[in-house]
Formats: sequence, C-alpha cells, structure tokens
Amino acid sequence: MKTFVRMAQAAGLFLALTTAAVADEPLKIATSAGPVGQLAQYAAKLAKEKGRDVTIVELADWVALNEVVHSGDVDANLFQHATYLALQNKQRGFNLVQVDKVGVIAPVGLFSKKIKSLEEIKSGDSVAIPNEPLNGARGLILLERAGLIKLTPGKGFSVSKFDIIENPRNLKIVELDPAQTYRSLDDVTLALVNITYLIPAGGDPKSALIIDRTIDDGLVLRFTARADKKDDPRLKAFIQVFNSPQVKQFIEEKLPAFIPAGFGS
Repeated sequence: MKTFVRMAQAAGLFLALTTAAVADEPLKIATSAGPVGQLAQYAAKLAKEKGRDVTIVELADWVALNEVVHSGDVDANLFQHATYLALQNKQRGFNLVQVDKVGVIAPVGLFSKKIKSLEEIKSGDSVAIPNEPLNGARGLILLERAGLIKLTPGKGFSVSKFDIIENPRNLKIVELDPAQTYRSLDDVTLALVNITYLIPAGGDPKSALIIDRTIDDGLVLRFTARADKKDDPRLKAFIQVFNSPQVKQFIEEKLPAFIPAGFGS
C-alpha cells in the first residue's frame, strides 16, 4: 500500500510539473501574413506588457494554418471564419473549434485595373472570384448587388457560379486561389479580392468599385484551437487581452477596412 501511495504521489508530482512546464511555455498563435498578422502582433505586445509571452507565427498557406494547430505545433490560429473552418474540418478530418466570440470581419470588394466604374464593363469581360466556397459566394453576391448578374434566390452564401440564372453581359467567371485574385487584375477586368490579401499586396481598399461590409456571424475571423486545447488557460488569458478596448481601437485606427466583432462579449 505504501508503494502504491508513493507511486500515486510521484504521478501527481509529475503531472503538476508537466502542467507548470506547459504554463511556462510561450503561447503560439498562427496567423495569416498581413493585416491580421499585424493585429495579432499588436495583441501579443499588449500581452507581453502584462507578463504573458505569446509567439505569433505568420503563414501564407491557409491549409497549413490549420494543419499546424491540428498537429499541435501551435496552440491556436487566427485567420478564419466559421464557414471555412467547417469546410476544413470536413475535408481534412480536423477537430478544430472556435474559442471565443471576439474577432474581426475582413470585407471583400470588386477591384479593377482596367476600368474606373462598373458601368464600363463590356460584354464578355472576365471576372475572377475565389475558388473557396464562401468567398466565391460573396463575390457572386456582390456581382448581383452591382446589377451584373442574377442568382438563384434564397441560397445565401451557398451559391456558386452554377446558380447564375441571368448573365446579360456574358461575363466569364474565372475561379482562382483566393491569394491569386489580386494578382489576376492584370489579366481580368474585375476581381473579387479579400482585404486580407489586398493590403499586403499593396492594394488600397478605397479603390474598390464596390465593397461588401456585411455584418454576419459566419464571417467573423476568430481564434481557433483543437477541441482538447480550447480551455488552455494561456489561450484564454491572451483572448482576454485581445478582447480589450485597446485592440478594438487599433482595428478602428490602423485597420479601418476591417470590422471589429464580439468585443466586450
């Protein structure tokens, strides 16, 4: 019995030491390069001032951003909304969850290097949209809002190019990787570009011919972690720092194209 007690005490001590060691390790957050990375870096700076060590890892590959969380190489990420997360979980067998309501909405817009207004679009012009379902749908909806196409009613963000029921100008819809739509502006007349890609590439959000600033819970970029790590006290402490008036003010002043969401919740 004494041997069993000593073993139990040793196991308890090992667990305590392991927990303490994890608590002492810097929290690792993966994020997309550009404005969202800039936002995460600012929040990490605030956390550092409060004695919390947070390492921000910026990656360009959206798939890799989830893979490193799934593998445990980082503790969480900040770059995606719920719709994209659900798609990734289904396609790649991940078990990732959103951790908190706080986040930011990244608008999308239609941009061009060849025309100055939507009225200049000619028959047969090409339009690039992301090949990722949600942002592709946002592009089509924006084209409809501009009066250029008509979509099957009632499908919301589940629409695809196959739901175009009227296309009076015979626009050619070109589906590209989301990171490539801005670069395609040299070749197409119009492109749907997410602000997270536009700004790092040197684009100006104010140059959009039309921009979508829809407030929708499914569009909020939030912290995402593995289900078994969502209650990590280091992560919760960092999100508490992120969910602060200072970070909200940073978004409003430094990233005015973005929309703060869930702050104070």
